[in-house]
Amino acid sequence: MSPLLFPAIDLRDGRCVRLLQGEFDRETDYGDDPVGWARSFEEAGAPWLHVVDLDGARTGVSRNGESIRAVVSAVDLPVQVGGGVRNVGDACALFDAGVDRVVMGTAAVEYPDLVTEVARHGPVAVGLDVRGIHLAVQGWTRDSGLTVEAALERLSDRAVDAFVVTRIERDGSLDGPDLDGLSGVLAATEVDVVASGGVGSLEDLRALANLGDTGRALAGVVVGRALYEQAFDVAEATAALGRP
Repeated sequence: MSPLLFPAIDLRDGRCVRLLQGEFDRETDYGDDPVGWARSFEEAGAPWLHVVDLDGARTGVSRNGESIRAVVSAVDLPVQVGGGVRNVGDACALFDAGVDRVVMGTAAVEYPDLVTEVARHGPVAVGLDVRGIHLAVQGWTRDSGLTVEAALERLSDRAVDAFVVTRIERDGSLDGPDLDGLSGVLAATEVDVVASGGVGSLEDLRALANLGDTGRALAGVVVGRALYEQAFDVAEATAALGRP
């Protein structure tokens, strides 16, 4: 199967933004209409949406619940949401709002058993945000001291639906994805892997679609800035990923 496209909607104080390399002071603002972006991605044929609550990721306290509920209500396609999912209650609130899959980062890395608990209520992806050789947590502001390999070993048997792997140094840069790192993740786990960070061209998407020396392909690719800045559109992206 070819990877699915996940257009990204990153929310900060209710606005659609993109951060460069995870830095909150290096932000590009794409307006205060996340519902409009969600509908446009759906109308263009996107199969999923990837929504991030940046305030929740950084502080553990969401300021974007209303916007998330509005996005989920406005579209008829699956939505995964991450950022600030620190406990079962946070996850259940999202599931109750109609979210199809929650993405846990900090809490999953620090408390792996929590992933199993949340998975009893709905599908859970784990976000692995990589800076250097370690995972970053708390909205990319703190080094966890844990390598990707160690996290995969710790989490792969915890009812994880997918790993969303972001190379922070490339996120928002349009400089291309971390192909070698993603290949290593694919080889190290049987869980689905969704790539995030650095996509800037259709060639990047084709390269991601062709990953899989181990015989396994990526399950999906998150794309943000390249879509907002019209480097390509949803139809071109899905075609590059090998989707009709």
